[in-house]
Amino acid sequence: MRKYIWLSILALLVISVLFIKKKDMTWRQSIMKALYPLIMMKGKISGNEKNIKMNTNNIIPPVSFYSLQAIKNNGDTLLFESLRGKKVLIVNTASDCGYTGQYSELEKLNQQYKDKLIILGFPANDFKEQEKRNDKEIAEFCKVNYGVTFTLLKKSSVIASPEQNPVFQWLSKPEQNGWSKYVPIWNFCKYLINEEGKLEAFYTMEVSPLDKAIIEKIN
Repeated sequence: MRKYIWLSILALLVISVLFIKKKDMTWRQSIMKALYPLIMMKGKISGNEKNIKMNTNNIIPPVSFYSLQAIKNNGDTLLFESLRGKKVLIVNTASDCGYTGQYSELEKLNQQYKDKLIILGFPANDFKEQEKRNDKEIAEFCKVNYGVTFTLLKKSSVIASPEQNPVFQWLSKPEQNGWSKYVPIWNFCKYLINEEGKLEAFYTMEVSPLDKAIIEKIN
């Protein structure tokens, strides 16, 4: 019986997409946006234990987080020194992914905690080529379809490779951040840095930006 219930829900979602497809989205994007709640159920069912890694020993990074910098979507340079005193959530993003719906949740988080949290989105085409757009197109897509106002950086590579963005080198190399060896395993993995520049936690894409595990850390 449960199987048929799920099939019915899936059928309704697919039918809904046929009527709510946005002109600024492809069919795939519209379908993925409609299916996002179902996609996220996997993480809720499996639990967060394997999806969250914590800096349990409160390790200070050998290389200062505030020594880093990155290029914004518009070409300006963001000096991380300017982020002192704020929590920072870094996310690798993509426009054609089943988890793209997290853009909305990230923006909600941004609006709710803008006085204490900075969100940085790093678009990447590393996983199944799910971000083929250029920087201008990415910014427009995020603004029109998800109302994104948090900072987007220039598209780059986030996985371990000679081309890996230096910020993600810091996030995934213990000799730089002090403990984390975790590179993104898919789009929308998240790293939380505290007000003192310590990397506090790594969250996989299966953890919603609005999950209580993240909210509790922000608060």
